[in-house]
Amino acid sequence: MSKQHIETQAARGGINIDQHHGAVVAPLHLSSTYSLKGFNEKRDYDYSRTGNPTRATFGQTVAELEEGTTGIVTSTGMSAVHLLLQLVSVGDKVVIPHDCYGGSYRLFTFLAKKGNFELIVVDQRDEQALAQALATKPKLVLIETPSNPLLRIVDIQAISAKAKAVGALVAVDNTFLSPVIQKPLLLGADIVFHSTTKYLNGHSDIVGGVLVTKDQTLGEELAWWANCIGITGSAFDSYLALRGLKTLPLRMARHQENAINVAEFLASHPAIEQVYFPGLTNHPQHELAQQQQNGFGAMLSFELKGGVAAVKALFANLSLFTLAQSLGGVESLISHPSTMTHAGMDLDAQIAAGISQSLVRISVGIEHIDDIIADLSQALEYSQQA
Repeated sequence: MSKQHIETQAARGGINIDQHHGAVVAPLHLSSTYSLKGFNEKRDYDYSRTGNPTRATFGQTVAELEEGTTGIVTSTGMSAVHLLLQLVSVGDKVVIPHDCYGGSYRLFTFLAKKGNFELIVVDQRDEQALAQALATKPKLVLIETPSNPLLRIVDIQAISAKAKAVGALVAVDNTFLSPVIQKPLLLGADIVFHSTTKYLNGHSDIVGGVLVTKDQTLGEELAWWANCIGITGSAFDSYLALRGLKTLPLRMARHQENAINVAEFLASHPAIEQVYFPGLTNHPQHELAQQQQNGFGAMLSFELKGGVAAVKALFANLSLFTLAQSLGGVESLISHPSTMTHAGMDLDAQIAAGISQSLVRISVGIEHIDDIIADLSQALEYSQQA
C-alpha cells in the first residue's frame, strides 16, 4: 500500500494493535511495573518510567506524523525542552531565538547562568547575527517558527543547512503548527518537539510533551536520558493525547478557517494598531510561510490602541474567549503575553523580543466564526472607550 495521508495516519494511530483481546482502540495500560518471564528474562516492558505500551503507541504515532523514527513522550512540553539539553555539556554553545517561548527562554538562561553551557541569544531573521552565532560552532541550535507570540517566521531549511555545516544539531519547536501544517524533519532539522498540551491533544485536559528524532540512534540516546532523569509521560495522559490526535487534521482545518477570518476582521478594526498573522499578505514572511508550511495555523496576536487600559477593558468584556494560559484547544483563549506566557522573561528581554504591554495573543478555537467575531467586536467597543 502506498504511503497513507496524514488524516489516515492520525485517525488510525493505535488501531487494531491489541493482540490479546482484539480491542480496536489501543488499550490504556496503567500498571507501574511488569513481570519478568523468569530470572533475568525481561519482557518488552518492565517498569513504566522506562517503557509503557500506551505511551509507546502515542509516541510512535507522532513520529509517523512527523516522518521521524523515534517519538519520546515526556511529562510536559518543558520537560521535552529539558530533554534536549541532555545533549549538551559544559563548554558547549547553544543558540536560541531572542523571541522564543518565555518558559524556554527562562530554562535556557537560568541553566546557562549555572554554567551548564554557553548561551547565544540571537534574532534568527538577522543573517549577519545568525552567521556570527554559528561561527562559534554551537552544539545545538533551537528554532521556533512561527514564534510565540509575534508569529515571526524563519527559514528552517536555510538555518538547518547552515547549522549542519558547523556540526550543530537542529531542534524545532513545532507546537504552534503541528505536523499537519509543518514538518521540520523534512526541512533538515534533526529533532522536532511539541507541547502535547496544545494542538496534538487539542482538548485542554492534559499536560505533556513529545520529542521526535530523524535519526534512530539519536532517538535511543534521548530515550535513555528521558528514563534516566525520570521525565517520561504518564500512560493516562498518553491515552488521552492519542485520542485527541485522531481528530487533529479535522480540528486544524477548522481552526485555520476561523483564524484567517478573525485576522482579517481585526486588521480592519479601528481599535487595532497592528495584527501579527502569517496568513495576511502584508505579513513580512508571508511568502516564506507559504513555502515551508501547509497553511498558517490558528495563533495570532495584535497590538491594541489605548495601551494597558484598553487591554483590561477588552478582557473584562469578553464572554466567549477565556482569559487563560495555553493554546491549541477547541475553545478560544486570549492572553496577555507580557504578564502571562512570557512572564519568565525580564522586561528588557521582552522589549528586545518586541513584546509590548499592549500586545494580546489569541488561540482561535473551533466555535462558529460568527460567534467568535461577535464576541471580539462587542468587547473591542469597550476597549475603545477605556
